[in-house]
Amino acid sequence: MSSTPPSPPPTRRTTRHPARPRRLPLAGVLRPGRPSDIWFKPACSVVVATAIPNLTLLALGRLDLVMYTMAGSFCALYAHNLPYAARARALAWVVAGMFAGVAVALVTASLAGFAAVLVAVGAVLAAAQKTLCDATRIGPPGHLIFTFISSATLFAPQTLGQVPGHLALTLAGGAVAWLVGMAPALVRPHGPERRATARALRAAAAYAEGAKGGAGGEGTDSGRGEGTGSGPAAERARAAAAGAVHAAWQSLLATGARGVEARHALARLVVRAEEALAHPAAADPAALRSWAAGLRGTGAVPRPGDVRPGERDELLGVAAELAGPTVPLWRRLAPGSPLLPIALRTAVGCALAGYGSLALGIGRPYWALVTAASLYQANVTLTWNRGVQRVVGNLVGVLAFAAIAPFAHLGHAELIVSCLALAFGAEALISRNYWLGSVCVTPMALLVTEFARFQPPGELILDRVVDTLVGAVLGVAAAVLVTNRRAADQIEQAVEAVERAREQAEADLAAVSARRRLTAALVDLRAAADAAAGEWWQRALPEQRVIAAERAGHRTLAATVRLQSGGGGQGTRPRDEVADAWEGAPA
Repeated sequence: MSSTPPSPPPTRRTTRHPARPRRLPLAGVLRPGRPSDIWFKPACSVVVATAIPNLTLLALGRLDLVMYTMAGSFCALYAHNLPYAARARALAWVVAGMFAGVAVALVTASLAGFAAVLVAVGAVLAAAQKTLCDATRIGPPGHLIFTFISSATLFAPQTLGQVPGHLALTLAGGAVAWLVGMAPALVRPHGPERRATARALRAAAAYAEGAKGGAGGEGTDSGRGEGTGSGPAAERARAAAAGAVHAAWQSLLATGARGVEARHALARLVVRAEEALAHPAAADPAALRSWAAGLRGTGAVPRPGDVRPGERDELLGVAAELAGPTVPLWRRLAPGSPLLPIALRTAVGCALAGYGSLALGIGRPYWALVTAASLYQANVTLTWNRGVQRVVGNLVGVLAFAAIAPFAHLGHAELIVSCLALAFGAEALISRNYWLGSVCVTPMALLVTEFARFQPPGELILDRVVDTLVGAVLGVAAAVLVTNRRAADQIEQAVEAVERAREQAEADLAAVSARRRLTAALVDLRAAADAAAGEWWQRALPEQRVIAAERAGHRTLAATVRLQSGGGGQGTRPRDEVADAWEGAPA
């Protein structure tokens, strides 16, 4: 039997006219989803990291300096998904990036006397921050906090002599944020890796249940003896499980030289999740979920009763990958990078929004600029969704500000309490839907402007509403006008990467790292395909190639896992042994 998978069945839509825009959706854009499983971590961290400097400034009677300490404090929102060894480095870079953005903004504000120049600098900063955050994959909240802080400080009255002191306050706030972000390591040193492993187990269990539910029905591959289900729901479940398994391996690889014993114990569970992804019919979803539940807290890592024959190779593969090469940042930003069209959109959209606000005579054009910067996602459709969410959230948020302002204006202590409560609420809600988080972010942003002096609520509300509408309309317009014709090229490159990784995995079954590279390539292919599917003004997408590459890749994963877990995995196996394993691999 050939190792080449059969041709995929035809789909209802194989091409799209390159000049025909997609219909922008409204249904479901505002529907709340499930919250992040760690929403309370950034919520509590930002409250603690903000409260310490704010209360210190309150005691000193210098709340007018809150903007600069808060720039550093907001760094506590980042890197909660990373193991602590990697988190320490990531948070240090976040603080450095915040310091650099604030430095550019403050120096520009002290030297430039024209609002038009400030808008131009703000737009370029927003594009640079967006690009760097996407390239480093720092994760939520991405570039938005950097852009919010740098744009606000860009329009703050400033003299050159004040800059060093204000930058020192930002650095002090960042140091507090770093300590707050690292503090949980004292209690639960392997918490992030445990959570990533639990997510992989739960995702694999969900996929296995769905696959078994499709067995014997329309989606069963009867010739292979394993029902896998079919249709978009099954594909989404498999892609989600593959992504979770890949994220778990990446988390284990980021733990550093310490914690080898804990890493190996967790790796055994990730191996089980990987096996369930490869052979859903043979998986035990209840056991997978039980192991995931056992990873809560600080107790011993659950240990599966059976010992996999190739398990030692898996654990050695993790250790070998720790010394493996990484993709340098400059290569992710090289010409042809998929990040560059989004960066251009961000720069153009932010500039249009800022100048539009200036033309209307609004005194705070950075609000319009930040609104535009917050919109840009992987494609036009997602950008439109974010625009709708931003407008609705901000409009409801100004009403919340009108209700909160009387209490906040009672005194500076009440103002601090209001901001801390809103910061917690924003993190509690934003993972459910962006507009829900914006309901808290909007009044918090308005209250931050009042640490120097209280202002009439009506004036702030009017400016915020106008800037929101200007920023959203011009931001979405820029996303539509600045085309991303490289989206289809990225799919082609991702397909080729999957094919290369698949060939390597089939050629050397003992190289467990090759199988994980194939998993990573499949995750990247799905991300590229989803991004291109919502893009406008491009040539027809190679959807049949994507389907064929995904199926072939997942079947290779299933075949290699089957051979290794069945007692193989020692040395290189001939290609015909991989072909034989197709008989039990899911389609």
